[in-house]
Amino acid sequence: MFAVYAAEPNADAPLDSLTVGERPEPEVPEGWVAVNVTAASLNMHDIWTLRGVGIKPDQFPMILGCDGAGTLEDGTEVVLHSIIGDPNWSGDETLDPKRTLLTEKHQGTFADTVVVPARNAIPKPAGLAPVQAAVMGTAWLTAYRMLFTKSGLKPGQTMLVQGASGGVSTALVQLGRAAGMQVWVTGRTDEKRALAEKLGAHATFASGERLPGKVDAVFETVGESTWSHSMRALRPGGAIIVSGSTSGPNPGADLQRLFFLQLRVEGSTMGTRKELADLLSFVATAGISPEVGLELPMDKAEEGFRAMLNGDTAGKIVFTR
Repeated sequence: MFAVYAAEPNADAPLDSLTVGERPEPEVPEGWVAVNVTAASLNMHDIWTLRGVGIKPDQFPMILGCDGAGTLEDGTEVVLHSIIGDPNWSGDETLDPKRTLLTEKHQGTFADTVVVPARNAIPKPAGLAPVQAAVMGTAWLTAYRMLFTKSGLKPGQTMLVQGASGGVSTALVQLGRAAGMQVWVTGRTDEKRALAEKLGAHATFASGERLPGKVDAVFETVGESTWSHSMRALRPGGAIIVSGSTSGPNPGADLQRLFFLQLRVEGSTMGTRKELADLLSFVATAGISPEVGLELPMDKAEEGFRAMLNGDTAGKIVFTR
């Protein structure tokens, strides 16, 4: 079958390992289902896989793609939950110590067919197009959990999103606006800030710019380069919700501010199947149209990978079959 895969790990030149070609048809274990992929979205996780991070060398070749949308054999349209957990685990799948994401152990979604546990194929709402559905399982689910499960925000409160144009950031802007939050966003360029405003941000600011007031929660995916600004932006008792560290993982902690103002810092990773089902329902009911910055046929995947590596993103990058 057709697939886009990492032939081998390449830490220094990841795209040299990117291969578009044929892979064997997958076997379908008992309790699993084959999904004919319609659309799949690109994540930074795919770049890390090409570099060999989070995956053993003997697991290559590895078909890339953490999430996507497609159809079952009977024609049912589904959205994929990316976390493959221990079938004996009960409770929050994100806390399962044996959990993996697609492409870490099991082959990914950038292919004609992907095989997943039956419970990971969630019915797609009729009003959601496959390209839109393909962005839900990783970036949008991460944003949903950060906002609705972790932050404790209520409608009318003020949230700050650090970074204006990434997949999680644009999802946070759209979800926050739809949920009645006051949405503030920082961005490095006029174009990125304009995108955030188009998606519903009430106000945008240059990276590191002094804000007109304190916020109730900050949503962090950037890390070192924005951390001190995030800490200064919070009201007493506010929270920083962290799901990434693209600029570096080790900022100064600013512990005096943390304890004196009783701030809360909480990590957030992906989300549960129930949260994904709730997200799909919310997006469909609220009429949210997820921002897709670049849509390409899967055989042109290298263009999408280069755009992500170069930072030329404005919303999600989606590949279609």
